[in-house]
Amino acid sequence: MKINSYLRAIAHTKDRTLFRYFLLVALRIALVFIPQTGYIHPDEFFQALEPMAGDEFHLEVVRTWEFNATFPIRSVVVPFGIIKLPFNIFKFINGYTIYFLGVNLISSYALLVFPRFCMCLLSFVCDYSMFRICRVYGLRHEMRLLMLGSSYVMLVFGTRTFSNTVEMILVAILLCFVSECMLLSNTVIKQTEILYDKYQEATKIVEKVKIFKLKSALPAHSFNRCFLIASLCVVGVFNRPTFLFFGMPIVFFWLLRGLGTKTITFLDFNVRVGLFVLSAVPVLLLCTLVDSLYFGYLTLEEVEKLDIGINNFVFTPLNFIRYNINPSNTALHGIHPWYLHVLVNIPLLFNVLGIVAITSAIVFLFRFSRGEYSSLPRAQSIVGLMTVACVTPTILLSLINHQEPRFLIPVLLPIVLLHAPKFHSGFFYENPFRLRNTLTEFIYEKFLSVEASKRYLKVWCIANIVCTLFFGFLHQGGVIQLTNHIAREIDTRGNDVNIHLVTSHIYSVPMSILRIPSSKLLYTNPYNGQKFKREKRFFLYEYGGMEMRMLYKRLKLILDVNELKLVGRKQKYALFLAIPSSLTDDLNMAFYGSNSTLMQHKQVRVFYPHLSTEAMPSAFRRHPCEVNTDFFEIDDTCSAFDKDDAYSVDTILRQFSSVVHQFGLVLYRIEVSRKKV
Repeated sequence: MKINSYLRAIAHTKDRTLFRYFLLVALRIALVFIPQTGYIHPDEFFQALEPMAGDEFHLEVVRTWEFNATFPIRSVVVPFGIIKLPFNIFKFINGYTIYFLGVNLISSYALLVFPRFCMCLLSFVCDYSMFRICRVYGLRHEMRLLMLGSSYVMLVFGTRTFSNTVEMILVAILLCFVSECMLLSNTVIKQTEILYDKYQEATKIVEKVKIFKLKSALPAHSFNRCFLIASLCVVGVFNRPTFLFFGMPIVFFWLLRGLGTKTITFLDFNVRVGLFVLSAVPVLLLCTLVDSLYFGYLTLEEVEKLDIGINNFVFTPLNFIRYNINPSNTALHGIHPWYLHVLVNIPLLFNVLGIVAITSAIVFLFRFSRGEYSSLPRAQSIVGLMTVACVTPTILLSLINHQEPRFLIPVLLPIVLLHAPKFHSGFFYENPFRLRNTLTEFIYEKFLSVEASKRYLKVWCIANIVCTLFFGFLHQGGVIQLTNHIAREIDTRGNDVNIHLVTSHIYSVPMSILRIPSSKLLYTNPYNGQKFKREKRFFLYEYGGMEMRMLYKRLKLILDVNELKLVGRKQKYALFLAIPSSLTDDLNMAFYGSNSTLMQHKQVRVFYPHLSTEAMPSAFRRHPCEVNTDFFEIDDTCSAFDKDDAYSVDTILRQFSSVVHQFGLVLYRIEVSRKKV
């Protein structure tokens, strides 16, 4: 009866854990369609979405220097497959919805959400890989899937069009393939050795023939999935050459299978290496051909005439390595200390799970340096594979002077697989310290026991909720809202008005979401066949972290130029400025300090929530209601607050309200003042 009750309790726990996981699956999909307004990094848009949306829908986009045809360092192979091809299908469906329903599906919302939905679907490859590895090796998958699904890395990064997200998916597939190959090889080799020993011991020919047939019936394993693994590695390198850091240790385990046994020798190892290299050649040539055609190094006419030379090909991964191997180039993007990944980025990405992983890795390296090999995982075990898949890329990436947290998201799966169960079963079943005293007992009870691990699980949940809200909605959250607003402004005003947008202290605006037809393409009039180009109607000026007085001068210059055009060509215009609301007071003082009566700024809208780390909110700035954009009508707009008593409730509430209101992105309309002084 006790055994049956225990089994029922385990089954109930499994069902409850899986139910929570499927709720998180639904949440991951829902967060795509809400959608998340958080803007993690410009690479989310400018390394894939911008060029592919521009190519497919002929939009005005920004092609970054990485896609410069003279020295391209980004391959278009993966963006073609995960963005352009789905866009092509979406465009095909849209033609039918317009014809039959009169509904145009292509909108700013669709251009933002559809690629994220595609990435969201691909992210479930990581979940399936985790499930598959656990099932093959007989591991508990419920808790691991729950930890994977509740990580904000999956909820936020996993649904964004980062090349790092694709790298995470490819690493998950590679780990799944290699894990299965390792288990198959170990099983077949063990059976082969048993049959070999029995064959040697057999005395009758009938027995030898029977054993020989059994041995011949064993499946081949030495080159299992060689072509798939090699092709996957090539695609990973073309996506991001840093895939070498993640893929090399995993592939090494595939090459190492069974080495040291009676049936596998160094000859098998070398043959595997040679076959792996040969298997990589077809996909390598295909990816190189696609990049060469896209960037114009090779044309279809040259292919038809077979007029092809070495200069007709471009190898983007090599260009990427040549650029990033120079420390002065990576320094342009920021210099970071070698320990940043370990001390900051891993805890930031994986919080308590990351800390556990770091501690385990330190213990692993310490035992390895002491020669305590018996206490280390076996070289050809699943634990050894996952440990090396975490430690090796982290060490190699730490040698590069530019480090960002998203570079490490591919280690999520091996970290979760190794350490997730510890948050349910405890880090140790009993006190691991050899010296038993009050201090060690206290450390065990508070930090290493089963009860302590359950408290860590609560910390994991809270930390991931906070990070999901921060990176998914708060960080640079006003930029996407601003882009949607400007898209509506462009549609409303039509071709009669030129729109100028000036931004400062925010990330770059993704032009593709504005849905502006390209002004660089040559169009044909369907009625008379005349060729023409569209006149540019939208102008974007991004000034990074420019000081407000300098920004005022730029605004004045842009306004003066457009006023001259208004007089000469009668070209109407609308000038807008977008800055974090934490800089409202600084902008106001810049206008006031200019002593100019010719230019005024009027608030159009504030987009919440928004946080620019370049302009952090401050408790000592004036409340927005105290900042009047018209200096000729200054009055006491905050008279309801008691400003004399610094410790009054009204003053404290005013300061709190001031901080809250600074978590926004303000859009101003800049105009010539028509008032008489």
